[in-house]
Amino acid sequence: MNIVEILAIIIPTALYSAAPLVFTALGGVFSERSGVVNIGLEGLMLFGAFTSITTTLLMQDSIGSVAPWLSIVIAGIVCALFAIIHAFASITLKADQVVSGVALNFLASGLSVFIIKQLFGKGQTDFITYRVDKIDVPVLSQIPVLGKWFFSSIPVTSYLAIILAFVCWYVLYKTPFGLRLRSVGEHPMAADTMGINVIKMRYIGVIVSGFFAGIGGAVYATSISGNFSATTIAGQGFLALAALIFGKWHPLGAMGAAIFFGLAQSLSITGAQIPVLQDIPSVYLRIAPYVLTILALTGFVGRAEGPKALGTSYEKGKR
Repeated sequence: MNIVEILAIIIPTALYSAAPLVFTALGGVFSERSGVVNIGLEGLMLFGAFTSITTTLLMQDSIGSVAPWLSIVIAGIVCALFAIIHAFASITLKADQVVSGVALNFLASGLSVFIIKQLFGKGQTDFITYRVDKIDVPVLSQIPVLGKWFFSSIPVTSYLAIILAFVCWYVLYKTPFGLRLRSVGEHPMAADTMGINVIKMRYIGVIVSGFFAGIGGAVYATSISGNFSATTIAGQGFLALAALIFGKWHPLGAMGAAIFFGLAQSLSITGAQIPVLQDIPSVYLRIAPYVLTILALTGFVGRAEGPKALGTSYEKGKR
């Protein structure tokens, strides 16, 4: 097996694995750029996965292959509403943002499992019949070498995640809305002086993060796991959080970091097919993404400066 064939295995799997991380990391960028730490990305992903699988199971008999796509949208909306809990606690009540995010994670885990047991009588769901399948992009998949690497056996959601990263970059850095959002995360008092509603902008940032994280969890569930249990997400939200920090709170940086972590995850999936990795015990390949996360954050987080007001509460009229 030559290098071209090896990359034809690794790259599509990396893009496939990275899509949920990209969506969730982009959501985290909006929240943290507004000044609100969102440790709750794990819980939001989990609740998104729960919502998407449940709605797909309930709708797939009536609308068929459309069900997982509709469930992804529904999951995003539900998690946007779910994120209001974190926004209310950390912005309105001025609770510690880290504690609020951790509480959201526990709430999402407990509530989703409770509802699953009520609906299905067991701790996990059945597998969905219709998934977000991998596709070969017409024409582009026929390009020599590059077609096999980037346009074959990859879900549409991977391409949507990459496109969304550029859209988010444009929104944050090229529009008045993005300027206002970033200003409340850098210097909320100055933003308030200029007539920007700091509380409103922070609520919007957290709600958008919930929407994207819900989509991330839904994409993971409908394209990778195929069912839901309490361990479906298993740290994906924390990997997305690490990606946004590693990417220096920038949409394109977060996307690149998420793809890097997706590449690490792909090794645990494709390792048995690659000659160099075949003899490495699978347990080492499974923990590789988390080891690389620790190394990446240890090496780069010290040089990565987040928004100046990140993690601080704000009350109008008080210095």
